[in-house]
Amino acid sequence: MAAAESSPLTTHVLNSGDGVPAARMALSLHRLDAQLMIWSMLSVGTTDKDGRCSGLIARGAFGPGMYKLRFETGSYWESRGQNSFYPYVEVVFSITEPEQRFHLPLLMSRFSYSTYRGS
Repeated sequence: MAAAESSPLTTHVLNSGDGVPAARMALSLHRLDAQLMIWSMLSVGTTDKDGRCSGLIARGAFGPGMYKLRFETGSYWESRGQNSFYPYVEVVFSITEPEQRFHLPLLMSRFSYSTYRGS
């Protein structure tokens, strides 16, 4: 995982069903190869006790293109002794101005989720 200080991409996962941060959730960052139309994994991470994962990619490795964050929601809920409808959540997004900072929160419960581009 890249150093948090240099990462232009961060995420924050909130368990809105229980009103707590989603701590210790595994996730991965992928980039689409536009020629081959296949995803390549760039990094993996785990949310901290506050549900945050900040060191996803170094600034120098972050260029224009299509990316996805995959959140392992099923494993998270299983670790809490609960089941869920979604075994994972993939959020696909396009980057056209990689010099900017991007924050991608995920709000989830066992049967729903939403996301947005934060600041």
